Amino acid sequence: MPRQLGELEDAVMTRVWQWNRPVTVREVLEDLQQERSIAYTTVMTVMDNLHQKGWVRREVDGRAYRYTSVSTRAAYSAALMNEAWSKSDNPAAALVAFFGMMSPEQREALLAAVRLVQGDVQGEVQGEVQGQVQGDQAADGGTSAER
Repeated sequence: MPRQLGELEDAVMTRVWQWNRPVTVREVLEDLQQERSIAYTTVMTVMDNLHQKGWVRREVDGRAYRYTSVSTRAAYSAALMNEAWSKSDNPAAALVAFFGMMSPEQREALLAAVRLVQGDVQGEVQGEVQGQVQGDQAADGGTSAER
């Protein structure tokens, strides 16, 4: 199971997932510098660490690397939720508490996802749910590999 990304790792991975294309350290650096003061070497180290941990793959492009995500943000989030749930001494109670924290829109999305997984969704609703899932995957990097 993956461990939760650190704050800077998450900031870097968010860009990799959102851009959905190979990115350089320089591109990530320039975008991060809009929010904070950060050195090129810091971003390079974080991206190298993410590569070593298996979050991104990299290919040589001239004198630099281009990084792409190995997984999607959706798969990462799902793995974190599964890990947290599996550590509970009462998984059913943990789920009830989690569902109680959800907004009505989140609960409806959850129900639609359950129907999709169970194969009970028909026609338009199935297409809508699949479209949401595929849209989320495309926004997260378009890969379906799981961590």
